[in-house]
Amino acid sequence: MQPRFTRSGQHLQSQLESTPTRHQQLLCLRDKRTAYLAEALAKTDDDPFEILNFGHCNLFDICYLKFVILIHPALSTDPCIFKKKFTHISMPPDSGQNPYRWVMLVLLWLLYAAFGIISRSIFPLVTPVLADLNLSYSQMGFILGSWQLTYILAALVAGPVLDRWGVRKSIFAGAIVIGLSASLRYFTVGFISMLTAVALFGVGGPMISVGGPKTISLWFRGRSRGTAMGVYTTGSWFGGLMALSLTNSLIMPLVDHSWRFTFVVYGLTAFAVALLWFLSAKEGGSGELQERIGIVEVFVQLVKIKNVRILLAMGLLSFAVIHGFSSWLPKILEDSGLSAAKAGWSAALAIATGIPSILILPSVVPPRIRSRIIACFALLTAVNLFLVLKTSGMALYIVLAVLGFVIAPFMALLLLVLMDSPGVEIRHMGSAGGMFFCVAEIGGFTGPLIMGILVDVTGTFMAGAVFLAGLCLAMAGLTGLLKTDY
Repeated sequence: MQPRFTRSGQHLQSQLESTPTRHQQLLCLRDKRTAYLAEALAKTDDDPFEILNFGHCNLFDICYLKFVILIHPALSTDPCIFKKKFTHISMPPDSGQNPYRWVMLVLLWLLYAAFGIISRSIFPLVTPVLADLNLSYSQMGFILGSWQLTYILAALVAGPVLDRWGVRKSIFAGAIVIGLSASLRYFTVGFISMLTAVALFGVGGPMISVGGPKTISLWFRGRSRGTAMGVYTTGSWFGGLMALSLTNSLIMPLVDHSWRFTFVVYGLTAFAVALLWFLSAKEGGSGELQERIGIVEVFVQLVKIKNVRILLAMGLLSFAVIHGFSSWLPKILEDSGLSAAKAGWSAALAIATGIPSILILPSVVPPRIRSRIIACFALLTAVNLFLVLKTSGMALYIVLAVLGFVIAPFMALLLLVLMDSPGVEIRHMGSAGGMFFCVAEIGGFTGPLIMGILVDVTGTFMAGAVFLAGLCLAMAGLTGLLKTDY
């Protein structure tokens, strides 16, 4: 008897029947786990009964493959026998995953924390740097966004380098470069030298921010991948929290209020974490094949995917909002009457409330509603951008807390949608991540720059807030085009 199908089941059956081979039929299911099972079937002569001998397969894999075969009998000569064969199987849900993946996650978290510290370390120091180097707001805006500009170019290379050379050496090199970026700021004497030192951060940064998702895609799968992505992303926010809250209240007093020595302290922190990564990290992972394929061919293949194109645009908009506002937030708060130390702590509040958001939401939000969550948070961000400039006292702290909570998970959610998008294979995740950050950092560069220019022109941050709110509305609109019903 032909089985009954739901609407989604009928759509899936139609997709399966339109492809000629069992291997391609499995790939059409648009699920990374199923793609892995397809490779497992290929290596076991398309015999699903031998799937358990392939390794890296747990009970969920078996049940999922059983579901596939039952809804489309063409995948098996006798699905009933298959069902009977595997009904009694019981395996631990985490079998096949290397326990060392948690050590790798801790190392990635420390690296991303160092990344967050250095990327945000200049924000609470804007006032003394402006005075010391005699800079305009436009020049400072260009400096704040300069590392995102170099990041755009470096990200094009970072993905293929990670795919071909491995994550251990690539990420170590990136960590050394960001440490140099912070340390060299000690020697700056004007606009050009500070611009160069800050821009250097963008050369090493992609190896960490692109290498992190690449490493997670190799070591984690299934639901644990969302958890790992959330934990990893908190590293950058925790580092930013430390930079904003401790720079003026702790580090500056310890180094006799020298912003130059403050940067050196942060540079040494990056060097220490880089050494720990080099000594402890492993290439390992899930054992996905690293096929040698041309860079241009991979990029062209990825750009043809509709979801990827939409996610690139959304990444650009989200980074423009995040970098554009957070770069200037301590200065905005100082201009509202807060001291440098209190402005730093207040700005850190937005980071603190963002940490639980990115830690929890990526792992609990079902894939099918990720786009709706992103849209709602984009709209809330637009509202809170105005409220930051219009409120004071306790109301301001509440607004900053809400802003941090809704703005924090954008990157993690967008990357998860990218990882799970149809056609984005795990072996090309490094290149896909490189493309994402390459385009996103165009927004990361233009956001702070446009904010600075608008302040010079209008004398207020309100015009910049209006501009960023418009980007939030555009991002909310784009979510309607995303496909997340995998």
